[in-house]
Amino acid sequence: MIDHVIVGAIGGAFGVQGEVRLKSYCADPQAIADYTPLFTEDGRAFAQVLLTGQLKNGFTARIDSIVTKEDADALRNVNLYAPRDVMPSLPDNEYYYTDLIGLTVLDTGGATLGTVKNVMDHGAGDLLEITVPGASDTVLLPFTQAAVPTVDLASRRIIADPPEGLF
Repeated sequence: MIDHVIVGAIGGAFGVQGEVRLKSYCADPQAIADYTPLFTEDGRAFAQVLLTGQLKNGFTARIDSIVTKEDADALRNVNLYAPRDVMPSLPDNEYYYTDLIGLTVLDTGGATLGTVKNVMDHGAGDLLEITVPGASDTVLLPFTQAAVPTVDLASRRIIADPPEGLF
C-alpha cells in the first residue's frame, strides 16, 4: 500500500449503536476525519468518518457502513489508511513510516546491516525493526538523530550509527 499512509486503527465497538473506538496516528489526532476516504488493507473503503467523542486514547466515531456492534467488533484492530495525495507534505527530517519500510540500512562505514521491516512507536520513541541477513531475529534500532543520522529516501537507504553491540 505504497500509495497509502496509515492514519489510525479501529479499536472495536463503542456501545451498541455502531459507534467505534478510533485510535489516530496523525500529528493532529482529529485530522483523521479529514483524510477520507479511509481504506483497510483488504481494500474496504469508508467515505465518511464523524468523530463523536473523546476517549483517553482516541475517539469515538461513526463510520459509514458500520451500523451495528457486530460490524464494529468485526473490525477490531483493523488499520486504516488514507491516500498519500490527501496527506500534508512533511518538513525535512520527518517521514511517513511507510516510506521507511524496505529501506536498506548501512553502517557509517558502508557495510549493510539489514532492511527496515517495520517502524514502531511504543510511546518512548520510534524504533526501526531491522531484518538482518542470515539472522532469524530482528534488531530494534532507536530512530533518533544519534543512531540514524541520515535517511536518504531517493537512494532508498538509511545510514545508521547503532549503539555498541546492537548488531
